[in-house]
Amino acid sequence: MPSHGSLTKAGKVRNATPKIPPKPRKNLIPRRRNKRNYLRRIVYASQQMPRYR
Repeated sequence: MPSHGSLTKAGKVRNATPKIPPKPRKNLIPRRRNKRNYLRRIVYASQQMPRYR
């Protein structure tokens, strides 16, 4: 099978680009955000007084 480009050129562009430091995160990572929402909605809400409609 033919390849898409020669192996002698592999990795040249990525190694040549300057490294930019990452920006600080504004929001929580999804796993922590989901855990916090679960605790708020399910665990802590069930510990409070029951609601009657």
